[in-house]
Amino acid sequence: MSKQLKITLVKSTIGAVPKHRKTVNSMGFKKLNSSVIRPDNAATRGQIEQIRHLVKVEEVEA
Repeated sequence: MSKQLKITLVKSTIGAVPKHRKTVNSMGFKKLNSSVIRPDNAATRGQIEQIRHLVKVEEVEA
């Protein structure tokens, strides 16, 4: 089974760097405290690393 990540936006993007705002939007977040499921790969890990101060990450089984 492949691992997946449940990513939750826990901090607002108001006042964030515009590049970080675009990363949050590209990951599919609509509102504060919304969650998305993404595959655990290098691209997703890179996006998480960029906005690590805005999100909470949990591993889930697919």
